[in-house]
Formats: sequence, structure tokens, C-alpha cells
Amino acid sequence: MLRVSLFLVLLMFALAFSVPVPYVVVRPSSTLDTLGENEGRPVVEISGPARVYPTTGRLLLTTVGVGARGERHHLGSLLRAWWDTDKAVVPKESVYPDGKSGQQVLEANLRDMNKAQDNATVAALAYLGMSTEQAKPTFHTGRVGGPSAGLFLALGIVDKLSGQDLTGGRTIAGTGAIDADGRVRRIGGLPMKLLAAKRDQATVFVLPRAECGEADRAGNGGLRLVPVETLAGAVDALKALGTGGKVPSC
Repeated sequence: MLRVSLFLVLLMFALAFSVPVPYVVVRPSSTLDTLGENEGRPVVEISGPARVYPTTGRLLLTTVGVGARGERHHLGSLLRAWWDTDKAVVPKESVYPDGKSGQQVLEANLRDMNKAQDNATVAALAYLGMSTEQAKPTFHTGRVGGPSAGLFLALGIVDKLSGQDLTGGRTIAGTGAIDADGRVRRIGGLPMKLLAAKRDQATVFVLPRAECGEADRAGNGGLRLVPVETLAGAVDALKALGTGGKVPSC
């Protein structure tokens, strides 16, 4: 009886470490500097008669990398990822819903990015009191998808068209979806984005105020967290960083 029980335990243990489970691993991915270039072209390029000012520092939009739909994990590999602070484990269904293929998810994410670019343009130009007749932003973000780049695309536009030097020479990272009216919305993947920001030498991280709880749980990693609710609030917070004024905190 003991031998049978031991055999069953060993069999269950072997199955647990060999049978695929429906989870994927999420990692910190690249950052894009909305004041800089991507593949030789400005991430935020301004055309039209409006003056484009020189900028300093970096405004890094942060991204996460997600395992492919066909990526196979068993309990052993997931346990290693769970223990690795540079990775997270999420249900595959949360990334690839309704049985969608990797290509379908990529296409949906790129559509979300296009919408984020449109919202960033409308919000930034409205903040500046300008129109697309004076300035027309275009974006070179490659295959980065999703809505969460919107805030930093808008900040890139504002910095280039206002001459306010929002960074003060700093490397400032962050994330946040944005509506056309300039409201900043919550996003996903914050812990991995904080890691990406720290890896790329950011000292400040701008995030939706609604994400402060998640940031507290993840830990700031030495980054100064600056929560915002609107594009105008984000601009004010960055200017306050440069002047020693009051800066919002989580």
C-alpha cells in the first residue's frame, strides 16, 4: 500500500511538472523616448508651420513583453517565474481572450495604439490651444501596441511645441492611457513597467493616480512616483519637479 501511494505521489509530481498549464509569462520590455528616435525616425514628429523647440532629457514610455500564445509552460517553469521578481505570471486567457491568435491580438493592440495616438494629438493640441492646421504630429512607434502610451505621446507633443523643457534634463518614465479630453486612465502591467523604467535609468515615474495602490504593492524600486489624473496635471507636475514646487505623490 505504501509503495502504491508513493508511486501515485511521484506520478502526480511528474505530471505537474510536465503537463502544460494555461499561463503566460510577462516581462519588462523596451522603452521608447518620445523626445528621441526609433529606428532612425523621431518617435514624435511634428510637421506644419508651428515652431518645434529643442528638448532635453528623456520621456520614456514603458512597455511589457508577453509570452507567445503557443508558449508552453509547466508548473516547474511557472514556479521559477513566480519567484523571479523580474517576471510575472498571468492567465493566458487574460492576454489571448476568446481563443484569439497572437496575430489577432497584435492587430488589436496596434489599433489601440492608433487610437492612443489620435487621443494624444487631440489632447495635447487642445492643451496648447493649437490645431492640426498649425501642427500635425505623426508617430513612429514600431510594433508597440496598446493604449498605455497615450500620456507620454501627449507629453512629447507638448514638450516639443511649448519649449517648456518638461524633463529639466532628467530621464522620466511612465505610463497611462489618455482620452481626447486629456483625462488619464489606468493601465495594466505596472510592476513590469516600473522595472523597465529603473533598468533604463529613469529617476521619476509618472502614472495614473488610480494605479497608486498597485504601485505600493509592487514597490517603487527607488523611483519617485508622480500620480496624475489629467494631461494638464502631468505637465504641471513635471514643471514643479524642475522648479522645486509641490509635486503629487502616491
